[in-house]
Amino acid sequence: MPVVREFRLPDLGEGLTGAEVVRWLVEVGEVIAVDQPVVEVETAKAVVEVPCPYGGVVTARYGEEGEEIAVGAPLVTVAVAPADGASLLVEAAAGMLAEAAAEVERPLVGYGVAEPGKGGRRRRVGGAVPGPVSAAVPAVVPVVVPAPAPVVRTVPGVVPVISPLVRRLAREQGVDLAALSGSGPDGLIMRADVERAVAVKAVALTAPTAPAAPTAPGPVAREGVVPLRGLRKAVAEKLGRSHREIPAVTCWVDTDATELMLLRRQLNAAPGPKVSVLALLARICTVALARFPELNSSVTEDGSGIIRHPAVHLGFAAQGRRGLVVPVVRDAHARTTEQLGEELGRLTEAARDGSLTPAELTGGTFTLNNYGVFGVDGSTPILNHPEAAMLGVGRIVAKPWVHEGELAVREVVQLSFTFDHRVCDGGTAGGFLRFVADCVERPGTLLRQL
Repeated sequence: MPVVREFRLPDLGEGLTGAEVVRWLVEVGEVIAVDQPVVEVETAKAVVEVPCPYGGVVTARYGEEGEEIAVGAPLVTVAVAPADGASLLVEAAAGMLAEAAAEVERPLVGYGVAEPGKGGRRRRVGGAVPGPVSAAVPAVVPVVVPAPAPVVRTVPGVVPVISPLVRRLAREQGVDLAALSGSGPDGLIMRADVERAVAVKAVALTAPTAPAAPTAPGPVAREGVVPLRGLRKAVAEKLGRSHREIPAVTCWVDTDATELMLLRRQLNAAPGPKVSVLALLARICTVALARFPELNSSVTEDGSGIIRHPAVHLGFAAQGRRGLVVPVVRDAHARTTEQLGEELGRLTEAARDGSLTPAELTGGTFTLNNYGVFGVDGSTPILNHPEAAMLGVGRIVAKPWVHEGELAVREVVQLSFTFDHRVCDGGTAGGFLRFVADCVERPGTLLRQL
């Protein structure tokens, strides 16, 4: 007999206690392989797919989309076969495969190897209706029973559907498969059964109804409440804690960035990867932190000491599809300007498509915040707890500026620096910001530090 195994939400790292269900990737009754992703969840760090270590038939799912599941709570249950059994799909597959073969160019014959280049989770194999299931679906981990009985009678709670086409049609039309009686062998639900249910539903919707009795106008709709979940909840908690615990101070300076922009144009005119303004600023930050190591630090949890970080793990604010995130460039102090640019570009692209991993969003020691991309000049940001400092960069814009004793139009940027006053005094913070501004105004200053 099959053994039903329970898969619980694993610890996704970094002390996370739960995750929100974003999207289910499998359905009850579906045959899955070992280590196949079954659900997409959103943690406080990123959106990740969770693979199941069991292969067999999914018998239950726990949690609706948008619901939060605690680490260690049940996620799915899977009916797993003993090692010496026969395939669960022996009788049921052939009828459904014949139906699928008449509807698509490449018939769906089971859940075997994924179709090359498609990246989907539904496995497709070309060819006609197969013979023995063991030859047709070699990648399936079989669920077995003593006799070749259909799944509906072997595993309680499994919807008697084999064809992914039928499942997709039911999902698109809003038909509850569990409420249908199948017309196929041993109660198997066929495409015609779903289409019949859709037709009945359409008739019910178009049937005339008695006019509703007049009612008094109801009250005006109350303000809606958007629950704090996932990333938004994590951001709210972290920023709230930072604001409560860290005595943050911000100082700023207007800076002539004309020479820095000229240097960038010269670098990009030469062969090789293009250098971004953010990469140049990141390189300036690593040099400045080498001169002022007090700012590459954090205060201990109990507030009794200051941790000096030997490496610079540079975080930077990036706008992703889930909102504002802070990817981290590991060992930024050991990278060249080109290497910084390449890693910044890779992480920015990952933020845009939502593929950042939790490891890429944690462990920062200092943050570079380029809010100039939003068209603003200055800001007083909240520190990224538990970091002790953040450099903010506004937009670079042409302005009247006194240069070498004469009025000229120059490219000017406002630099702001927010720091934890517990780790240093204003002299250190001002020295850091002034050094950064000098490097922006006279990029040749960097040569003394390289």
